[in-house]
Amino acid sequence: MAVQTGLGEPRGPWFISPELDPDGRGWWDAPERDPGGRRPRRLLAALAVVALSAVSGAVAGGVVAGRDGAGGPAAASAAPVPAELVTAAERTVPGVVSVLAGGATGGSATGSGFAVDDQQHLITNDHILAKGGGGPVTVELPDGRRFAAEVVGREPRSDLAVLKVPASAGLTPLPLAKPGATRVGEPVLAVGSPLGLAGTVTAGIVSALDRQVRLGNNRHTAVQTDASINPGNSGGPLVNARGEVVGVNTAIATIDGSGSIGIGFAIPIDQVQQTADTIIGKGG
Repeated sequence: MAVQTGLGEPRGPWFISPELDPDGRGWWDAPERDPGGRRPRRLLAALAVVALSAVSGAVAGGVVAGRDGAGGPAAASAAPVPAELVTAAERTVPGVVSVLAGGATGGSATGSGFAVDDQQHLITNDHILAKGGGGPVTVELPDGRRFAAEVVGREPRSDLAVLKVPASAGLTPLPLAKPGATRVGEPVLAVGSPLGLAGTVTAGIVSALDRQVRLGNNRHTAVQTDASINPGNSGGPLVNARGEVVGVNTAIATIDGSGSIGIGFAIPIDQVQQTADTIIGKGG
């Protein structure tokens, strides 16, 4: 685990694949599937566990993926990022914030969020606020300014929450993709604050649609992506090549609690828009 100083540390409850039994075993654990008796249960079960990409280290200054060799050897051999994704990143980053919930005497959690309208409403994940223990919420803008945020409303079942900051924040709202327009294989960007590195952008594709995952006792339909998502990306946007939000990054699959392995999940934009509209309509 990366060691971070500052506000919070990576932690959170677990997502589990619906294909698993309650004890964490899948079809691959059945003896008849492994005549030799060599069943790497610990590894396979861990692979099927999907961890929240929530709370991370310090809310930090703007660092865009790719600096200081962050991509490593794999990035050097990767295909060039399409020019339209560069433009999409330039349009998206100014509307994405870091979110800090709680702190001081209670628990704290950090994640990401993004502006959804010109009234300075922000979308984020409810589990960030839950981990913050209901404490005060602060957002840090891309330019480093911090604002106390009002919690307009929360919807734990869909793992979504709406915040609001003063008009002086001047955040640029992000456009939302049309429901049903997302396609498997299309390029996408995940934008947020993984491990406290604000303004980080990672690229990938939509790996699958309507993927079923469980969060606690709740089953979710998610957009699956191989764009790198890590603790702290929770609540940040997954955007297409036009800079439109196709989902809210919420979870990652891990092996033994390690970082991204190229399997991430986002709440689909149609559910996000419906829930946000309801919360804003009730809370103003």
